[in-house]
Amino acid sequence: MNTTIIFEHPLNERIRTLLRLELLFQQTGHFLHSGMAWENRMMINTLLEILALFARGDLKTELIKELERTTNTLSRHTETPGIDRKQLDSILDRLDKLCKDLHAIKGQLGQALKDDEFLSAIKQRSTIPGGTCDFDLPIYHLWLQQPEESRIKDQKRWFDQLAPVQNVVEFLLKMIRNSTRPTQEKTTEGMFQQSLDSNESYQLIRIGLAKSPPYFAEVSGGKHRFTVRFMEPNPQGRAKPVMTDVPFLLTCCVL
Repeated sequence: MNTTIIFEHPLNERIRTLLRLELLFQQTGHFLHSGMAWENRMMINTLLEILALFARGDLKTELIKELERTTNTLSRHTETPGIDRKQLDSILDRLDKLCKDLHAIKGQLGQALKDDEFLSAIKQRSTIPGGTCDFDLPIYHLWLQQPEESRIKDQKRWFDQLAPVQNVVEFLLKMIRNSTRPTQEKTTEGMFQQSLDSNESYQLIRIGLAKSPPYFAEVSGGKHRFTVRFMEPNPQGRAKPVMTDVPFLLTCCVL
């Protein structure tokens, strides 16, 4: 049983978007193969959230830039003594394929799903509390009454169009999280502060904390320094700061 909980804090907008997409992809995947009507609703709601994130700026270009930046960073280590050249070449090949898959997508990400009349109708009514009732969207009500196999097939068809983006998000975050070894740290009277080397492009702060006692981590800061404070939930009101020394694992991810 895992006794540690991980709290993450992104240090730039690009990583923030990747983490949000990861959450939504995981949530969509959880409901993807279900034939239960309520879970079908959750799957479509999450799918619409993903499309809303796609619409913020030129996400495809941002993802390609991050793939190219990662490729350039790793390519500089091809001649580093002791490097596992076979593994490095495999990673570079994977990055190249992911980049080509994104370039192969015509237009904006998820454009075909945005143009889908059925999904568009649900999106328009979803902004209204309870707006997807059967009297509001009879076509949605009809779809939810179709055989499970039919609904699951539709869900897979929609989700397959997102697969290239999901693959990029998962691979980049895996690389970033594994880029640095964690160190054992502890707070002083509930606080921990650390400066970051301005010559390095730090992307993500990870805090590993024991599940008991039930504290949670609040991380603030940016690319130059950050602060960690642990808080204790309070059923009667606001969470309270933990004033004792708390040991934790710290990973400052840089790639």
